[in-house]
Amino acid sequence: MDRSAHAPLRLWVTRARPGAEATAARLTAMGHHPLVSPLLSVRRLKPRIDLSGVGAIAFTSRNGVAAFAALERALPVFTVGDATAGAAREAGFRHVRSASGDVTALAALITAQPVDGAVLIAGAREPAGDLPGALKAAGVQTRTAVLYAAVAAPGGRGLAALKAGKLDGVLIHSPRAARRLADLTEGLIPPVGAVPVFCISPAAAAPLKGSPAFAAAAADHPDEAALLSLLGKPRPPV
Repeated sequence: MDRSAHAPLRLWVTRARPGAEATAARLTAMGHHPLVSPLLSVRRLKPRIDLSGVGAIAFTSRNGVAAFAALERALPVFTVGDATAGAAREAGFRHVRSASGDVTALAALITAQPVDGAVLIAGAREPAGDLPGALKAAGVQTRTAVLYAAVAAPGGRGLAALKAGKLDGVLIHSPRAARRLADLTEGLIPPVGAVPVFCISPAAAAPLKGSPAFAAAAADHPDEAALLSLLGKPRPPV
């Protein structure tokens, strides 16, 4: 479908807050109509973290940065993408390097840099990729700190709009959100036919492949700028 110029889209933003509001603001600025109705919510955990022998920290999301920033800001930081790197710098981390990609790119970045000590992987209870496994396979010493959990949220307003045929698309920011959407819509046939789903990566699109309810498209780079580029530019109002 050519999305170079089209009417504004009614889009369900499924990601957890507070990121959902930032996405909605970007969509509004583009001329679209976002509906924020998260399928996941972030619950902070309170792990006991021992930083002795740790030489660097790896973050795979901004949620990890926010949960960790109160504990330590002096250690070097590696991040999966540029948005997470920006959040780390804003939180006060001074030495930040971004992989500008996915978990595989992050593992390659860390492996290529000398780290004096273990790499502390600070993130979710159920991470999207196996960063510890990739680093251990490369001979990098690691530890893991589980800082938050992404738990299911109802997504009630979004589901209602979907069932009523009032959506032009759905935004998916993670494989976990895609699995949640697939579970909630099993057997659903929307009244307007297959609804476009714009996914941040092929991994995020995978759980929706084969569903008659959705037509999933994946961004060519795993960040929100590439995700939003799938939407195209709305025509200016007449």
